Amino acid sequence: MLDIAIVGKGPAGWSCAMTARMRGLQAVVIAPQNDNGLLRSAERIDNYPGMPQASGNAILDAFREQALAMGAQERSGLVRQIMPMGESFMLLVENDVLEAKAVVLAMGAARPVLLPGEEEQLGRGVSYCATCDGMFYRGKRIAVLSASQQGVEETRFLAGLASEVDYYSLKRHQTDGLEENVKVMAEKPVSIGRDDAGLILMTDQAVHGYDGIFVFRAAMPLNMLMAELETEGSYIPVDRQMRTNIPGVFAAGDCTGKPLQVPKAVGEGNVAALSAAAWIAGRDNAG
Repeated sequence: MLDIAIVGKGPAGWSCAMTARMRGLQAVVIAPQNDNGLLRSAERIDNYPGMPQASGNAILDAFREQALAMGAQERSGLVRQIMPMGESFMLLVENDVLEAKAVVLAMGAARPVLLPGEEEQLGRGVSYCATCDGMFYRGKRIAVLSASQQGVEETRFLAGLASEVDYYSLKRHQTDGLEENVKVMAEKPVSIGRDDAGLILMTDQAVHGYDGIFVFRAAMPLNMLMAELETEGSYIPVDRQMRTNIPGVFAAGDCTGKPLQVPKAVGEGNVAALSAAAWIAGRDNAG
């Protein structure tokens, strides 16, 4: 059982982890290994106190090193779903399950753009988890839509179950080493739908029918990450204590809205950790 699970490894996430450790709490920072965020591409940041004219890389590296030195943990993986379980929260991280007393959402402002029809077919043939749903497609024909190398790893697992796998790249990445029953498609997915025969994938060149479609991206839509989470567009509304509408779930940084600035994210991460610590103490004392 973790104390605080922090989703996102930007300034808000690392700031939250540092404050959590200062309060004696176990904190793990979770994000995909290749999730570099927008700050990584910033050549120079002029408004973060104490680090004048530092690059985004330098700032993030300094935050990470300090948090890890303080005892924070880091885990690579996409958080696919967060489920309230009464006294705690279950987090599906890739194909593993973690449990935490409190959750801090600090994923930044970037949100995946879904294909038309994708959300409507979720749970009706469209899946984001190979381990969760792969067994339903043993001996069947499936498609994989992947935005990164992670999809290649997931496809190797699925290829051992399905009879045929068509692999579509949503973004350019290496697709070497796939099994013989995997066909790498040069077509671009356009939309997902359903006809009388079942699930269909429309591309820029043709229409293909499948028993299942697996989609792998570096981020999850907010409404699919946590079903009851209130949102305002692509942002998460919070109060002054960084509390969301779900007790025990907090949010900080760019995911809470503008200004999208490093100092604001660091401050919100600090407040989120303090609020989470108070929440945990209250629950532990009540128990």
